[in-house]
Amino acid sequence: MSVTELSGPPRPEPAPPADPPTRPTRGGSPLGALLLRLHFYAGVLVAPFLLIAALTGLAYTVAPQVDGVLYGDRLTVTGVGERPLPVADQVGAARNAHPEGSVTSVQPGTGDRTTRVVFSAPEYGEKQHTVYVDPYTARVQGQLTTWFGSTPATTWLDDLHRNLHLGVAGRHYSELAASWLWVIALGGVVLWWRRRRASRATVRHLLVPDLSAARGVRRTRGWHATLGVWLTVGLLFLSATGLTWSRYAGANFGAGLDSLDARAPQLSTALTATPGNPTDTGGGHHGMSTGGGVVESAAFDRVLTAARTAGLAGPVEIAPAPEPGSAWTVTQVDNTWPVAKDRVAVDPATATVTARSDFADWPLLAQLSGLGIQAHMGVLFGPVNQILLAALALGLLCVIVWGYRMWWQRRPTRSDRRARAGTPPARGGVRGLPRWVLLVGVPVTAAVGWALPLFGLTLLAFLAVDTVLGAVSRRRRPATAPAPAGR
Repeated sequence: MSVTELSGPPRPEPAPPADPPTRPTRGGSPLGALLLRLHFYAGVLVAPFLLIAALTGLAYTVAPQVDGVLYGDRLTVTGVGERPLPVADQVGAARNAHPEGSVTSVQPGTGDRTTRVVFSAPEYGEKQHTVYVDPYTARVQGQLTTWFGSTPATTWLDDLHRNLHLGVAGRHYSELAASWLWVIALGGVVLWWRRRRASRATVRHLLVPDLSAARGVRRTRGWHATLGVWLTVGLLFLSATGLTWSRYAGANFGAGLDSLDARAPQLSTALTATPGNPTDTGGGHHGMSTGGGVVESAAFDRVLTAARTAGLAGPVEIAPAPEPGSAWTVTQVDNTWPVAKDRVAVDPATATVTARSDFADWPLLAQLSGLGIQAHMGVLFGPVNQILLAALALGLLCVIVWGYRMWWQRRPTRSDRRARAGTPPARGGVRGLPRWVLLVGVPVTAAVGWALPLFGLTLLAFLAVDTVLGAVSRRRRPATAPAPAGR
């Protein structure tokens, strides 16, 4: 038998396996493909802002400890006496040490905390000058330039996290990060759940990375996704609370509260002067300048006693009237759980409570907003709150780093050096979406984009850039197509 007979006629070479028509099948469906592409773009382009927010937020979590190290001799006393001196004596000592400006508020010291006497003047701008007084000896322990009660170090850390010390323009970075954080977190959870469901994985596989996975993108994805699932609730909380006092989304949130009449009620400080109820407190001795003119020093003690009698316990802030003929206010300032934020208005001449606002009577949205902000700042639950926020920040940093590592691990091989990093998931998911998804999704997305302007604008920018890249890719495709067979 000849060799020709053994080998037979030449057989055509098998055709190479065809590529899938569209790579969106990695998402499992058109909707999954769309989520995957959105998660990729948002992760790559927004993650730098999230990285900065996480780093600066991590630094802010230790602000109380920084204050203790830098300003401990001003914030606390070395010896706690039996009873504090009259507030008037403490305010007088502060005035002697700092004769400029007007007294705008006083926080009487409790326990080992010093009394804080706050002065304002036009040259201070938004800031104030605070004098710290030992409540048991009336000795001035120090002075600082403060911002709404925050020390210089805390103010510096707060500005770093809020605007990178770039002023109003810098606030855009933190609002952009908060606007996209919830989208990235929820999208990642959905993608991970869909992937695990397709592989018939158990709940344990959603929450625990596969340690048996080979090194590479699969193992990195497991750590990235499972840690992201654990962090989701906390990240959603940070996103929501951060947006409530952002520049643009915060303004929309405030407008929503106004339309629902859900803001904290205003405390009336109006007084009606009668022959038996004079409103001028400047006729006594030991007068001093406040925002409402010259007042009798003893009025501080009368007002404080009236507030204590009305049930305001714990740390409080006494604020003289900003103009003559108005009541003073006393506000509880204990922001740790359970919070105490009741307020009363007191006539300084008669020590009569003229109005009251209790935290328990606030609208629910106002209560939740206030509590959320205190938790976001690490105050609500004390050191536990700080630890949780630090853990969230560290976890988010790990998720971001693993996300970029996956992008690097998916970079093209040596056979294709046109790109130095992983290519994005293929486009085409929108065209395959059911019509009802578009009818519902487009208006909802537009509404969210209106409520969160920086989210809406950057989403439009992503779509515009993606459209341009798609057009360029289609124009190049014929020139790079392989030559037909049959040479």
